[in-house]
Amino acid sequence: MKKYNLLSIILLGSLFISCNGSKSATEKYFSFDESKFKSEYSNDDSLSLCLLNGENKKIDSIVYFVNENKIGSKKNLDQLIFSLKNQKLGYQNLKALVYFEGENQEITSRVELVSNVTPKLINYKIVNTYPHDTSSFTEGLEFFRDTLFEGTGLRGFSKLLKTDYKTGKILKFTKLDDSYFGEGITIINNKLYQLTWEEKKGFIYNVDTWKVEKIFDYDKPIEGWGMTNDGKIIYQSDGTEKIWKMNPLNQKMIDYVNVYSGSSKIKSVNELEYINGKIYCNIWQKDAIAVVNPENGKVESIINLAGLRKFIKHSEAEVLNGIAYNPKTKTIFVTGKKWEKIFEITLTE
Repeated sequence: MKKYNLLSIILLGSLFISCNGSKSATEKYFSFDESKFKSEYSNDDSLSLCLLNGENKKIDSIVYFVNENKIGSKKNLDQLIFSLKNQKLGYQNLKALVYFEGENQEITSRVELVSNVTPKLINYKIVNTYPHDTSSFTEGLEFFRDTLFEGTGLRGFSKLLKTDYKTGKILKFTKLDDSYFGEGITIINNKLYQLTWEEKKGFIYNVDTWKVEKIFDYDKPIEGWGMTNDGKIIYQSDGTEKIWKMNPLNQKMIDYVNVYSGSSKIKSVNELEYINGKIYCNIWQKDAIAVVNPENGKVESIINLAGLRKFIKHSEAEVLNGIAYNPKTKTIFVTGKKWEKIFEITLTE
């Protein structure tokens, strides 16, 4: 359960060397009582924190932290109970500062908080199929004013498209500079946002003129993958298990959630679409969509779209990627990178 880094290994090595002699000045006299830890926790659980004092040192006080936030203190080895109700899913980094006999030591450990939700399996029905540009390495897909917008990737081929989805006719087109690998898009407050992959820059366009109004730098050292919005904030994926929340006015990150399906961390979260209070997520290289609660990152449903593969014949077709909700028809449109088809589907549990 302990989290060891290179420094910890060096410290442990010095501990083993000094076992038969005097104690090392860096030796830890205390440790978390990990016998009280569970293999996994959920938001319904509480964490029992207390230390072992193998050398019977006289303790003045112990201050406990979870993820660098102080949660309480004790004058002795009595356990401290901490509710996990409001904690993010993922690893909870534990720390105790022990003050004793004129000295102090820092003790660390961690536990993992996973989802307590069992995802439902969602079925789909194909309503219609429409043509899709096979040169489009789809990264973002979104409806705006009943028109389909698409952002595509690959350096030298990245572009923005405005399309009549019924015919596949391209109504408007612009190409990014060859140095950029285009990624996800979203439209909010009549502004069109587009990410780039490794360049750590995003573009803000006037949605009507497509004039670039701003090029912004990422607020965090992350990659750009998918985007969507709920009308107030932008959600952004970075290829990990994280979904970030961005302020569209200043492009600053407000918060994030970690995506978990049961006890499994879901990495490579890609294209996103906000639909009726949930975030629908493509998972890179998976023919499935995870339906995620944006408040806590818990996967509530899974849509298995592997059956669409039999309809795709284009030799260069790659992974499923691209989700767009049409509020007019209340249907979902999905496609993939260089697929020749877009599928309009409905869902049932």
